[in-house]
Amino acid sequence: MLELWGVLVIVIICPLLGALPVIAWITQALTGRQLAEIGTGNVGVSAAFYHGGTLVGILAVLSEAAKGIIAVLIARAYFPDGSAWELVALIALVMGRYLMGRGAGTTNVVWGFIVHDPLAAGFILLVTGVCFIILRDRQSAKYVVVITVPIIVAILHMEDPFKIIAAIGLAALLSWIYKQIPDDLDLPVQNAKPDSQAVLQFLRAEQGIISLDDELDPAIVGNKAAKLSQMKRWGYPVPKGWVLMPYEDPQQLIEFLQPSELSPLVVRSSAIGEDSEQASGAGQYETVLNVTTTEGLENAIAKVQASYNEPLAVQYRRDRNVTDTAIAVLVQQQVQSVFSGVAFSRDPMTQEQDAVVIEALPGSAVQVVSGRVTPEQYRAFVVDTDNLALIQLEGQGRVPATLIKQVAYLARRLEDRYHGVPQDIEWSYDGQTLWVLQSRPISTLLPIWTRKIAAEVIPGLIRPLTWSINRPLTCGVWGTIFALVLGKKAVGLNFNETATLHYSHAYFNATLLGQIFRRMGLPPESLEFLTRGEKLSKPPLNSTLENLPGLLRLLMRELWLGREFRRDYRKYFAPGLSRLGSEPLEQLDSSELLARINYILDLLHRATFYSIMAPLSAAIRQAIFKVKDSKLDNSLTPEVAALRSLQYLAAKAKQQFPHFKPDTVFANMAESESGQEILGEFEQLLQRYGYLSEVGTDIAVPTWKEEPQVVKQLFVQFMQGNEPAKNQERQAKRRSKGVVQRRVDLKGRVTEIYSQLLAHLRWSFVALEQIWLNSNLLSQPGDIFFLEFAEIKRLIEGIDTDLVEQLSDIVKLRRSQLAENGQINPVPLLVYGNTPPALPLRIAPLSPEQVLQGIPASPGQAVGKIKVLRNLQSMTEVDKEIILVVPYTDSGWAPLLVRAGGLISEAGGRLSHGAILAREYGIPAIMDVRNATFILQDGQQVRIDGTRGIVEISNDLQPE
Repeated sequence: MLELWGVLVIVIICPLLGALPVIAWITQALTGRQLAEIGTGNVGVSAAFYHGGTLVGILAVLSEAAKGIIAVLIARAYFPDGSAWELVALIALVMGRYLMGRGAGTTNVVWGFIVHDPLAAGFILLVTGVCFIILRDRQSAKYVVVITVPIIVAILHMEDPFKIIAAIGLAALLSWIYKQIPDDLDLPVQNAKPDSQAVLQFLRAEQGIISLDDELDPAIVGNKAAKLSQMKRWGYPVPKGWVLMPYEDPQQLIEFLQPSELSPLVVRSSAIGEDSEQASGAGQYETVLNVTTTEGLENAIAKVQASYNEPLAVQYRRDRNVTDTAIAVLVQQQVQSVFSGVAFSRDPMTQEQDAVVIEALPGSAVQVVSGRVTPEQYRAFVVDTDNLALIQLEGQGRVPATLIKQVAYLARRLEDRYHGVPQDIEWSYDGQTLWVLQSRPISTLLPIWTRKIAAEVIPGLIRPLTWSINRPLTCGVWGTIFALVLGKKAVGLNFNETATLHYSHAYFNATLLGQIFRRMGLPPESLEFLTRGEKLSKPPLNSTLENLPGLLRLLMRELWLGREFRRDYRKYFAPGLSRLGSEPLEQLDSSELLARINYILDLLHRATFYSIMAPLSAAIRQAIFKVKDSKLDNSLTPEVAALRSLQYLAAKAKQQFPHFKPDTVFANMAESESGQEILGEFEQLLQRYGYLSEVGTDIAVPTWKEEPQVVKQLFVQFMQGNEPAKNQERQAKRRSKGVVQRRVDLKGRVTEIYSQLLAHLRWSFVALEQIWLNSNLLSQPGDIFFLEFAEIKRLIEGIDTDLVEQLSDIVKLRRSQLAENGQINPVPLLVYGNTPPALPLRIAPLSPEQVLQGIPASPGQAVGKIKVLRNLQSMTEVDKEIILVVPYTDSGWAPLLVRAGGLISEAGGRLSHGAILAREYGIPAIMDVRNATFILQDGQQVRIDGTRGIVEISNDLQPE
């Protein structure tokens, strides 16, 4: 019995002991710093030395050593000295340390193992020390320990297989943790506390040369190097490369590489934050080609490092809200290019979902992105990423069509690898191999908005009032659920951006939801699930364990969901619906109606939580217990119950009127006593289910109570049918009150409450609209649904006279927008970026003399005066009324571009630096406008359309 208690104590107490954030408490008490929010976010001994100094580090060692010793002593209180249970206690301690304490547990294990088995610990420390001195590589030393522990234990304790298994488990756990968390010793020693820099420098030892064959952390070496390393491990052709970490001495790498004329190198930046979803960093940092000497390599590295602090790069990071950190340097073998270029896996201009945009030229890819030359333009329409033959091309040039198809295939496959996020890819072809030089997200095509799920939640065209009510309710409750699971991981996520309207239709933010899913530990293909309907795989075990506390919080809410709903029904919903049903709407003035609306919204906020959680709970339970749909009864769902009742009543009517005429059946029934009885039951049904409508979540859609003709038509259709009526009595299968059926029943009751509240909300707005129609504030029924709720409140409060004057124009404009969007068929399933492609502009054709044509590079329109600049030396004052005309663009033009109203360039394409910058700053831009600096003159009035690539010259204003 004592041993059983010992097992329970080890399993429960040791993880809690490991989770105690003693190091965090020590560091915060002595320095005021929170380790979890700085550096790597680890709360360990290395982090304590790095951020807290020597004293904090020593105290951290002592505290973690004490934990390891205590864990062993706990096991000894119940089991014999030196038993395998002491190693199990260390395993439990390390799991708690990692999962809740944000540390690896190395110090715990070292000191705990010394107490557990001094002889074995002595051998292990001896072997590790020798390896560290000889190899001077801490990573090797770590894994020597991991390998040596089970070997030494097995040699010394061959008679105890349980101890050997426990030693193997402890070693495997440590090895796995080392791969999961970043190492604080990889951080720049120069940024550590001065009194601990010597210790850290010793522990860092010789790093060895880091190559793209290693698994790299973007938080340490930047996204460019980390993604190239990742693609190389996936099997994509990536030129050999080596990484110089921030602040690392380059001498060892320079001596190792020894560049020559026969083996030239290219030196590139890999800044932390570069090539991210927030900022591309295109052209902000130096790239040095054709490095053939040791001296040239040293100078190139210094040049790339210095470019991080250039004023233009610093300003770019500030504009994009990218934190100043550090820059790593990437050195690669230079490809001897026959053809090179760049590719967008999605067209950033037209946003055609099947189009890959490719720009290419003979030679190096640098000239394509430089903006100094105009590349050849190609568009590939990818029908099937698994079949090259199904790729159709637009555009002709010197680049072979077969190669363009291969590039398109590569672009789309990389997009698939990165969970559907559109990619900007730099490539090069040496005559034999198509090399990947870079892949980064197309920041201007983010976020990705999806109609999947949104089209089911709130389908059809959505009016402003409906959206202004639904969006804060839905986004707010989803945010509450996500925050419940994520806890502190929810920091920085704006749940109000979960949904938006495009083309008057609802879209969910698949990019944001993908970030949320990844933080919650859900499978990486969650984004494809939203955008393409892919099946979800099982989440990795480690991510499930990391999110275990949040998942347990959500599980508790799920388990108590039924009880909480019953409590809220008695306390809020039942009294609320009774009050709403008894209030005579026609007797309320506008202020009283507003108070009623606010009261309904308070109830809806509470009901929305159940309307989301109940279906989720039912679906999860059904999946877990593998209950078939046919075994469940949905008769408590109001739509199902209403149709069953209507069908039953229609069957009854058909029995009494077998030879009816559909057009006159209601009039005929009114002429007989039995028919009047059926009509009375029909009216009762309308009263019972009058809150339902064709789209239950859209308050702009009339309810059955308001338009009973829809129900009458359905009634007649049921009478005409031959399907036997389903009695509304509950079926026998419902009598089995299993865990799944109980949630299905709860879902039905929640839907009924939620739908009734939405109906009362609609009827309140309709009553308010009638008051305004009578006072001529609105002109026709339905106008109120083209106002936002905030505007309605301002009108009632009488604080916005301008709104009253503009009201008619606002409603008219929004009606026309809704009608225009209603002509779109089909509505795009996906929208890339926050500015979806507009409907074709209805512009009168222009004569050739008045129009210049170029490559559309950044969408939007602008009207302004021309300012021709043939070089940067002729810089002048620029504002949003100026349309800049330049011979080419590169990153140096950035200060002018961000202030200008538009850009026209003689050279360049969609992927040149100037085009990318223009898109990031929302400036209309047109590239490849031949002889623009000579045709256009200062002071001319022009209108540019960056979507169509057109420059219109106005005759109203002559050149200055």
